[in-house]
Amino acid sequence: MELAKLTTGDRLYRYDKSLVLLFDGARKVLSTSLYGGGYHEDYQAVFNRDMTQGAGMPCEMFAPNYVDSMRIVAERLGIDPDAATGMGTAAHMENAAINVRSYRELTVTAIVTGGVETNGGRIGDPASYYKTVEKKCGTINIMLVIDADLPPGILARALVTCTEAKTAALQELMADSRYSCGLATGSGTDQTIVVANSESPLYFEGAGKHSKLGELIGQTVMTAVKEALARQSGLTPARQHDLLRRLRRFGVTADGLWESYRRDAEMPTLHKAQFVTALGEIVQRPGVFTAGVLFIHLYDEYLWGLLEQEETWAAAEKLLAEISACLGMDPEDHVVMAEEYMQAMALLFIRAVCMECGEKTKGDAQ
Repeated sequence: MELAKLTTGDRLYRYDKSLVLLFDGARKVLSTSLYGGGYHEDYQAVFNRDMTQGAGMPCEMFAPNYVDSMRIVAERLGIDPDAATGMGTAAHMENAAINVRSYRELTVTAIVTGGVETNGGRIGDPASYYKTVEKKCGTINIMLVIDADLPPGILARALVTCTEAKTAALQELMADSRYSCGLATGSGTDQTIVVANSESPLYFEGAGKHSKLGELIGQTVMTAVKEALARQSGLTPARQHDLLRRLRRFGVTADGLWESYRRDAEMPTLHKAQFVTALGEIVQRPGVFTAGVLFIHLYDEYLWGLLEQEETWAAAEKLLAEISACLGMDPEDHVVMAEEYMQAMALLFIRAVCMECGEKTKGDAQ
């Protein structure tokens, strides 16, 4: 089906698990894909392909290597494989987001698919991949179409601006890395294709943040990335208003707290269902989430070297006392050691669950 006709005259279609952008004229293309990547001026189309086969299954491959597999995909889509570049992804094309912004005669369109729940990462995270050929599917895939002509170097600058916008969107959602305790700056397999209209009378020599073109790129990409993540992964501000989701990048999870309770309690009597239910209610108490995210950000600032240990720990003790008060607990002397910063939060929640369940048991007994 046809999804859109762009101001460039190019038409966007969705079929055969793919988004296909067919060009209506000469275009400059810069692609990060292994297949047809780099800078080109002779392409007829670009595409984004859902390579999933099913839950828990590897990405679909039509040949022993990624490039040949994508060439076969192009042929299946009715595209000359030598006149196109394409991206593979684990996201569904039905969840794609399209955002268009204009200023005077200039129009920028961002077409994004993406998810970061399983593959979100922060640049510089520990990595295990070391091969000469990449076969993984991209996670946040962006097709950015600029209805203006750009020199090759500025097309590259537009790619940088586009990447900054993607990262800014992830930061505003506080998306977490799944490989470290840091915030995600993207996924490990993101891909981007930037297209400029060679036939446009508009010609720009700047695509950075100080240019109107850079502003439009930032706005379209940020909006489309957020919408795509909401559709594919359910990653929204409302879903991120969950303290346990915010804490999971530090290893503080409902399952982990349950195991700590079972291991350390003198006489554990709670069933896991009771424990998890009480925990879920406790972290939603008024004031707990706010103080909790302040506690998290305080630790981030310390890890980034912006706060000294002594001032960090002093503020952390006050926040833990505030959370205790929100839960109706007597504030304890929260002495936090460097290696036990998040453990202090974990112990507080375990104590709160025990107190909460103990009160309910007594009340039921009466």
